[in-house]
Amino acid sequence: MLRCPECSAEIDVDEDEVEEGEILSCPECECELEVSQTHPVALNPISDDIEEEDEEDEEEADDDEELDEDGDLLEDDDEEDLEDEEEDE
Repeated sequence: MLRCPECSAEIDVDEDEVEEGEILSCPECECELEVSQTHPVALNPISDDIEEEDEEDEEEADDDEELDEDGDLLEDDDEEDLEDEEEDE
């Protein structure tokens, strides 16, 4: 019998049939758990924070991209041309 590392609830799984990397779900707290080891079986919670951080990083990268007046993405050469035009004005 396995126990959830988050809430200590019993997880009804045959320890001889789980494989490393398998994803299980806790019936009590609904936490997703990854089997990180099979002998003895060790479960690690899969954090949603990691996925949220990745999404935030992607959004920040999108914000850093420069667009021209038409809203088109500027290439590196275009950025230098735009800066030169702004200096001339």
